[in-house]
Amino acid sequence: MFGILEKSTPAKDINRFVLAAPEISKKALPGQFVIIRLNDTGERIPITISDCDPSAGTITFFVQEVGSTTMEMGMLGAGDRILDAAGPLGAATRIENYGTVICVGGGVGTAVLYPVAKALRKAGNRIISIVGVRCSDMRILEKEMRGISDEIFILTDDGSCGTKGFVTDALSEILKNRPAPAAGMVFAIGPVPMMRAVSKMTEQFGLKTTVSLNPIMVDGTGMCGSCRVTVGGKTKFACVDGPDFDGHLVDWQELCGRLRFFEKEEKTALDHFCRLYKNG
Repeated sequence: MFGILEKSTPAKDINRFVLAAPEISKKALPGQFVIIRLNDTGERIPITISDCDPSAGTITFFVQEVGSTTMEMGMLGAGDRILDAAGPLGAATRIENYGTVICVGGGVGTAVLYPVAKALRKAGNRIISIVGVRCSDMRILEKEMRGISDEIFILTDDGSCGTKGFVTDALSEILKNRPAPAAGMVFAIGPVPMMRAVSKMTEQFGLKTTVSLNPIMVDGTGMCGSCRVTVGGKTKFACVDGPDFDGHLVDWQELCGRLRFFEKEEKTALDHFCRLYKNG
């Protein structure tokens, strides 16, 4: 059992948890994740570690309420416990001094981007951050991202804060209007359509781009095969070969299709959960 030490809701439907996990906190690196299971009958869900404190024995992560399990987790608070937290899993992000790095985050993907950008800054890189959300109520870690960025661009779909538009708008301005190469590397983390659009744009400029993929996972060790993706024409498993991959080589169409495999079951589970807990 793993105890929840802190729980807050920094943005609409997005919860921040600090979990007591001393063994995981000692080994976790940027880009790695844990597999969470709330109880004996619960599903296993992958959640990227946003921060860790080995001295306190804690890990921090953000969970957006989109399905039955994430909504159930949103009902928990400090003092509650969850059954399983397995990790750290996945290959850590490759951190080097690339010179200038453009870090692009979308939505709750900013929680995944933050430890990567922080490590890149520590490695001596100049950080240009582009963060996009649907509206101002969805912002997370803005202060923290500003603290590690040499430049930062905040964009919202509705213009409620920052600049109205999409992350690709800011990225396009940088790539077109600054001396080439505008950066040595791009990291893009967020919704699949966003990462796909960023990768398509940077490919035109020959700018290497790393994306963090979020396919369906079950065991997190490469045994079940649920998270398989095609990268450069070869089958990879996001849980052990990733989650980071070359965005120019990902078969995005296949990934989008696989993410829809369990839509019917997910809807059924969500409807059942809402009947039990949300509707009285």
